[in-house]
Amino acid sequence: MIKVAFASTDRTRVNQHFGAAEGFAVYEVTPDKATLVGVAEFAEEAMDGNEDKLTAKVDFLAGCAAVYVMAIGASAIKKLMAAGVQPIRINEVDAIDDLLAEISKAMTEGGVAWIDRAIAAQTKAKDEERFASMEEEGWEG
Repeated sequence: MIKVAFASTDRTRVNQHFGAAEGFAVYEVTPDKATLVGVAEFAEEAMDGNEDKLTAKVDFLAGCAAVYVMAIGASAIKKLMAAGVQPIRINEVDAIDDLLAEISKAMTEGGVAWIDRAIAAQTKAKDEERFASMEEEGWEG
């Protein structure tokens, strides 16, 4: 399972620039389904013109593997990448349902770098948790 966000005004299409995004729809995606798990709407002070507008958005996206946007500036890209969130710019307004289907398919088939990295990172984290639990239980290596 990976979490993916979409910059959207209507929760059905990616139609927002990251910095000016009025909101995000966040989905948990598996190879079989996608479930809406969160929606953020940002107040006026989180919009263009406010120097610190990116912080609230990047903070909200913590834990997401990626965010789909219509456009994004260099400073936002740097902040997202530092937070472990892959920004994905699309060239035209795309339906979120179509993108979710593509993500689910790529989770099964592989070959999409950011999805492969997100799945690998989750697997590594689970393994580290498992080994830590075993150590606490007294297992010897």
